[in-house]
Amino acid sequence: MPRQITAFSNPLVKQVRGLREKKNRRREGLFIAEGLRILTEARDAGFVPEILFYWEHTQHPLLDALIAETEAKGGDVVETSSDILHKLSGKDNPQTVLGVYRALDLGLERIDRTAAPLWIVAQSLRDPGNLGTILRTGDAVGAGGLILVDDCVDPFSVEAVRATMGALFTQRIAAASWVDFVGWLRRGEGQLIGTSLKATHDYQQPAYAKPAFILVGNEAQGLPEDYEAECDLLVKMPMLGKADSLNAAVATAVMAYEVINQWRRQR
Repeated sequence: MPRQITAFSNPLVKQVRGLREKKNRRREGLFIAEGLRILTEARDAGFVPEILFYWEHTQHPLLDALIAETEAKGGDVVETSSDILHKLSGKDNPQTVLGVYRALDLGLERIDRTAAPLWIVAQSLRDPGNLGTILRTGDAVGAGGLILVDDCVDPFSVEAVRATMGALFTQRIAAASWVDFVGWLRRGEGQLIGTSLKATHDYQQPAYAKPAFILVGNEAQGLPEDYEAECDLLVKMPMLGKADSLNAAVATAVMAYEVINQWRRQR
């Protein structure tokens, strides 16, 4: 049966609130996800929270299912107030359900490149909103997942998890240095596709191979020259207005849909 917590001074409340900070997430190997929809998508993907908090007045069959499965897996279920949920999430209007999850394994070697024809690679991505949008795009196009290269935003930050709208649990995620990623990539099949204003190919011209790895650069700097040189293919999207580049997440979505639409036309 769920237990009740109403005191701000409760040790569990203090522990979970601390997970809003990266150093605490790393130390404890835990992160927070909020909202009945996201937690339900996580459950459908095989992930059940270790701790489940819910507002005492929430009634929903999906919540009942989450409570039952969390308890069945040995998790802790806590009924609490909206004030406590506000303290945990940091939002003025917190979700009525919040879960604490074990951090996912970001090891590159666990990625099976044959599991999907398309993968997304992000280099030094800094914005949690962009990370969330890229993961959601990956889910939409049936990509295998996202490989984070170099110093990227923490995918387990509260803001990033929020922005993924559940795609954090449906997409594989890995993190690696550029050197390690290139070494891993070249040990098997895979076409590395970069976008660059210096490219000579329009993004709709080439024939994209499977598996394809779309490489997107840092929001402000783009891809370093030596990273571009490593790509099997560099392409550019036409910029017909005054802007000289697209948002990183938007560019990723345009590229991803071009690649899969090309493959769809080949059927």
